Amino acid sequence: MPSASEPISTIAELGAQLAALQQAADESSSVRPGRIPMGQLFALAKDFIGASPEQIEVLLDRPDHPPRVVAVSVMDFQARRKTTSDSRRRDLYQLYLRRHDRIDTWDLVDRAAPHVVGGYLWDKSREPLYQLAASPHWFERRSSIVSTWFFIRRSDLDDTFCIAQILANDPHDLVQKPVGGWIREAGKRDEQRLRDYLDRNAPTMSRTALRYAVEHLLPEIRDHYLDLKNKTA
Repeated sequence: MPSASEPISTIAELGAQLAALQQAADESSSVRPGRIPMGQLFALAKDFIGASPEQIEVLLDRPDHPPRVVAVSVMDFQARRKTTSDSRRRDLYQLYLRRHDRIDTWDLVDRAAPHVVGGYLWDKSREPLYQLAASPHWFERRSSIVSTWFFIRRSDLDDTFCIAQILANDPHDLVQKPVGGWIREAGKRDEQRLRDYLDRNAPTMSRTALRYAVEHLLPEIRDHYLDLKNKTA
């Protein structure tokens, strides 16, 4: 297994490291090719944290999943880093939106959207999130709600609840899960807003989203909203 001890500066170096990790993962599985542990991919991304947007896009264009995990992880690490320039934050945000066709699984969205998208939009118009919420692609709609995690952590809840309202009856399970999870987290900061949302939507929202949303409410309150859903089932 390769040692992640030196910074990586080229795509070729990264490719060699990925190949070695994949070989080790394959050799550890006697039934089918193994998956590289996420922790190893995150460590590799940290060693490639100096990657340019052009290098990141090369990784996003790879057909296999591990390079794309590294790509969005580098984006996330750069977006979180206090020394990252405003122009690089803008470049990362624009790259995320422009190549959302390659950020098309739930884990890729969740890895980068909060800081790359939400962090960039913190002091700007949130309109791009509403455009994502109206997308025909479920992974873009997921980005719209997942990005608001950055706002929730700062007790700015308006966009979380507004986007969750837009997506209240979204047909895709991988959108419903973060809708429920994110309003649950927002509700920890303002339970009344969560209950107002549930008063409007509990009877019609998906059971998945509802169960996520009520998870931390008092049992009698949780049962009340689950009963509203059961009466319409």
